[in-house]
Amino acid sequence: MLARTSSAPRSSERLAERRRVRRRRALIAFGILLISIAVSIVYGLRQSAVRISHVEVFGADASFATYASDAMQGYYLGVIPRDSIFFFPEGDIRAAILAAHPDIAAISIFRSGLTGLSIKIDSRAPIARWCGLAPTPSVDEYCYVFDASGIIFAAAASTTQTVNTFSLYAPLVGDASEPLGASIAYAEKLPGTFDFARQIVTLGSAVSSIVIHDGEVDDILTDGVRLTYVLGNEQNAFTALISAHENFNLTDGSVSYIDLRFDGKVYVKRKE
Repeated sequence: MLARTSSAPRSSERLAERRRVRRRRALIAFGILLISIAVSIVYGLRQSAVRISHVEVFGADASFATYASDAMQGYYLGVIPRDSIFFFPEGDIRAAILAAHPDIAAISIFRSGLTGLSIKIDSRAPIARWCGLAPTPSVDEYCYVFDASGIIFAAAASTTQTVNTFSLYAPLVGDASEPLGASIAYAEKLPGTFDFARQIVTLGSAVSSIVIHDGEVDDILTDGVRLTYVLGNEQNAFTALISAHENFNLTDGSVSYIDLRFDGKVYVKRKE
């Protein structure tokens, strides 16, 4: 009886050992399988059939393709090619283009087959000139252009064409020391401000510059007349101006400024 009892633990030990061996073998086989799959994937990603060989550019010069080519040089972790159609560095390409060309509003990057890449460029439209906080008649002004969202994106040259002919003077958002790339304060209210300025033409004169300060707007007309109203209150200001236009003339040089800051009232200061 004692001999039979002592053989039972040995049988259990041999069975447990066989199970451990099988588990080790299964783990080794699984590891080999994973390695084989990884090697196969890397090998497949390195094939020219799935690597970007040409870049097409829409909306800009073909030289923009260089930004993509430069960004796709080399390998991730020294293994996966950066020009893989599955893993190309889209963010790096976009960042490189925007850093060199702040006049670009948006960039679309998409695959073209398994070996091509397409880049679509949307440039910013110059809405008007921004020339600082306030006019400085005795100093040559250095102006910039901004887009519909109020972002300043380029210096203005004498030949620069803008949607609006007047110049804007307004503060910038934050403490921006460099205008390029900065945003104009009250940008969300600029469409209404510009509409008001364009409507002034119906009274026989045109706005040459707009000055935004302390929540108010000064429209300076081509003959020097100043119209002042509360920012964002353009509709009421123009209604009051139209209702009183028979009492003044904006084209004969008789008016110094018109105050439209008070609802339903128009104060006219005439030249002496």
